[in-house]
Amino acid sequence: MNDTVIHVSDFRKTYGETVAVDGISFAVERGEIFGLLGPNGAGKTSTLECLEGLRRADGGALDILGVDPTRQARKLRNLIGVQLQTSGLPATMQVNEAIRFFCAYHNVAPRYDLIERLGLKDKQRSQYGQLSTGQQRRLALALAVAHKPPVVFLDEPTAGLDVESRAELHALVQELKTEGTSIILATHDMAEAEKMSDRVAILLRGKIVATGTPREITATGAGLTKVSVRTEHSVLHRNGAAIPGVNRHLIEEDYAVYFSADPGPTVTALLQYIGDHSDTLIDLRVERPSLEERFLEITSRR
Repeated sequence: MNDTVIHVSDFRKTYGETVAVDGISFAVERGEIFGLLGPNGAGKTSTLECLEGLRRADGGALDILGVDPTRQARKLRNLIGVQLQTSGLPATMQVNEAIRFFCAYHNVAPRYDLIERLGLKDKQRSQYGQLSTGQQRRLALALAVAHKPPVVFLDEPTAGLDVESRAELHALVQELKTEGTSIILATHDMAEAEKMSDRVAILLRGKIVATGTPREITATGAGLTKVSVRTEHSVLHRNGAAIPGVNRHLIEEDYAVYFSADPGPTVTALLQYIGDHSDTLIDLRVERPSLEERFLEITSRR
């Protein structure tokens, strides 16, 4: 069985003489969270809108489970769920009314269980305009997944949310993934993309300039691994140790911090040095370059 759910081949979108998306290709597998990243104007929104059937592609091919989004809109609507940054719901519509309306549109029974699952049971008779930002986002996600679509599009799903609300939405997204739902996540939050995505594609000026798992993308950069060491007697603060692989060294409060191009020998040498000078290790932290750092490196270079 072919597990490719979304297939984009040489996709192109233009607005007059402006090329928004310039011949990109990628595929999304069943049960995969695929991050679509890029600065404003990179082509993310145009790509999403064409996949969602809101705009027509000007070249190439788009396919969601064998359906062409621009030519088979009726078939598409039950295959996808879309959570936008702003839902466009009337301010006076109640939460339970919204659930009934969207479920009726998709010809499924009202999913009141989602209201309870997302912590909105006490708000089911509240009007949309009376909900907090976090509650509105949770309702938007409930509406997007109420008909159990195999593909879900999330556009900045946690922007502006508090820590608790973000954690709740992340947990539900992981549940959807476990159940086999394929998710395209468009976000400016690189930490969120790195945490949630199985693979990401970085768009820049309408082209994909990097694709792979977050770890693969960060591993290909020029970023240095940060090694932070705290010891009982701070021997690394007082002595100029010659540590292999280190490009830069500084002191941050109680920690000696080393930026290394080769962290293995660096950590080994640090531990040896601490032992040789009769000091005791209290804390050792090794932090690889983040996706955000790699993203900034790619976009600034180009």
